[in-house]
Amino acid sequence: MFQFVTMEKTTAPILPSERMTGRVKGRGTGQNEVGRFERLSYEAVDDGWGVDDGELEVRRTDVTDETVTKVVTRNSSPDVPFDRSVNPYRGCEHGCIYCFARPSHAFLGLSPGLDFETRLIARPNAAQALERALRRKGYTPDVLAIGTNTDAYQPIEKDRRIMRGILQVLQRFRHPVSVVTKGCLIERDIDILGDMAADTLASASISVTTLDSKLARQMEPRVPSPARRLKTIERLAVAGIPVRISVSPLIPGLTDHELEAILQAGRDAGATAASTINLRLPGEVSDLFQDWLARDVPGQADKVMRRVRQAHGGRDYDATFGHRMRGTGPHAELMRQRFRSVCKRIGLAEHLPRLRNDLFMRPAQAGDQLSLF
Repeated sequence: MFQFVTMEKTTAPILPSERMTGRVKGRGTGQNEVGRFERLSYEAVDDGWGVDDGELEVRRTDVTDETVTKVVTRNSSPDVPFDRSVNPYRGCEHGCIYCFARPSHAFLGLSPGLDFETRLIARPNAAQALERALRRKGYTPDVLAIGTNTDAYQPIEKDRRIMRGILQVLQRFRHPVSVVTKGCLIERDIDILGDMAADTLASASISVTTLDSKLARQMEPRVPSPARRLKTIERLAVAGIPVRISVSPLIPGLTDHELEAILQAGRDAGATAASTINLRLPGEVSDLFQDWLARDVPGQADKVMRRVRQAHGGRDYDATFGHRMRGTGPHAELMRQRFRSVCKRIGLAEHLPRLRNDLFMRPAQAGDQLSLF
């Protein structure tokens, strides 16, 4: 059994064995160190009563509602193809151990570890806030990206339906949208996305990190299986929605040997374009990912981290624009060459068709002066 003691945070390094809090059933990590902005930390200490190693702790998902006045986030990053996005949720129940968005939970006073997967923030009025933004004078439409931080189609969306409300607003305003997801729940909204895609107003990207279902379950505990995601690509494509397969992240020394096979599987399922992004380990993600490597794939841990550091100038991560998603060095360049070669050979474009923004219109609402023509 364990009890928790409070201690002052220090900058002294903590050994991996001291950080481990064990496995948690159905979660990507059992670690739950407090965020880097907190003064105090909490450490589990064995109280001598023992614990049954065969029983895994179960942690339920807790969701807190957040009322937002602003929901459209702007960015000026030169290495992403969009300048605005919407995130219906903070935190992600999918629990992907490599998720680059984990450090964002530290800004909430929560842990990028287990808290990120289990203490979620939902924005139930996101659709209303989006509509207000689109009605503002001077708003200029362009592609709205969804799923670029945390997944809009994570499990809680099934009941919350916040993402569906957002899509309904975009459909009424005839506003272009691009969705990135690992969640098969996107199939529920094919009626909206298919209607918008008919006017070149919608596209989707489905992420497939590996075709190995066992490895996927270890890395992405609450994400649909790789085979199920390929089926989602097929169903979206049949509905006329342009689909890209995203091999992201590509993990050197662990999943990079699957690059060609994943791209071919996506093409066979109906994807017309492809993308890939190298593994990113910002902030707290590096320690979480390395502990996962040591626990789940110990035989490959050294090779993976050696190649990660080779691509980032000897560091775990280099956040420099133009570099953070690509990496440098011989191995990173080889991955780019392989990607371009297989895409050319099997007929996958590197970009989906440009979505239209010239169809945007503000639908009439109560009190509006209607036109006679």
